[in-house]
Amino acid sequence: MPMTPRTRALVDAAAAAFPALGTEVLDAGQARRMLAARPPLPIYPIPLAAVENRVIPGPRGAPDIPVRIYRPIETEDTLPVVMFCHGGGFVICDLDTHDQFCRLMANESGALVVSVDYRRAPEHRFPAAAHDAYAALVWIAAHAPEFGGDPARLAVAGDSAGGNLAAVAAIQARDNHGPAVAFQLLLYPFLDPSRSGDSYRQNAHGYFVTEDHLRWYWEQYLGSTDAASPYASPLHADPAGLPPAYIVTAEYDPLRDEGEAYAHLLASADVPTEIHRYEGMFHGFMTMFEHLPEAEDANTAAFAALRTALERT
Repeated sequence: MPMTPRTRALVDAAAAAFPALGTEVLDAGQARRMLAARPPLPIYPIPLAAVENRVIPGPRGAPDIPVRIYRPIETEDTLPVVMFCHGGGFVICDLDTHDQFCRLMANESGALVVSVDYRRAPEHRFPAAAHDAYAALVWIAAHAPEFGGDPARLAVAGDSAGGNLAAVAAIQARDNHGPAVAFQLLLYPFLDPSRSGDSYRQNAHGYFVTEDHLRWYWEQYLGSTDAASPYASPLHADPAGLPPAYIVTAEYDPLRDEGEAYAHLLASADVPTEIHRYEGMFHGFMTMFEHLPEAEDANTAAFAALRTALERT
């Protein structure tokens, strides 16, 4: 499906404002400084019942982890909980870049959202971020009642690299016999270090996130690590016993095929899985819901599925 003129203009504007990672910009610190220096867009924060910043214990011997807890405008005293990991190729982005998206998720899903500021590469390569995500999941399950959460209704969610970390946290929870994860919401997840899908060749350039960006992100995150670990690439995981999943992909995303491959992997083990490809869309589109009607529709559907899954638990 061809991109609409509105979508094409948004993609071109986003690409023009983004550092040329992997070519002109090779240093992660420089990339973060360039992104931070961009003039902020006017944003009117979505109202919530409460937003709280906390610091929780990191994995053994590791630094503490900042988290941000979003309480939706709901009447229930005890709510389901979603652990959210932001995207950014394991290198960029943080709690603030995904703040508006987490606010929307909380209100539309009716769940408490705990956004996790995991350690970033290359200063902290794999498995630091994966360990942080699982440590946060364990902490949430143990402490949810303190902030009005129900640990029996616990989900993981993430976009792009955060989708990788959400999937990996669910795998670690299965492997370590807890905490119990009821659902995983994976938005165009970043899963395949080999970059072998046809979508990499079809969408390598011209759609905001490029193949060069993605290669560079994997280099920062993995270094010389063996990429066959299922905690680095969930495509290498045994899918048996993993929680139900809702996976979103986009037609013009280099990551499209790996997200759909993971959906098929889960389904092969009889894990209830929904896969939704959005035609005419690109990587990262769901966080641009204030500018893109298609993103509004995708978010509404995804967060409704999240709400329904956590009501069933």
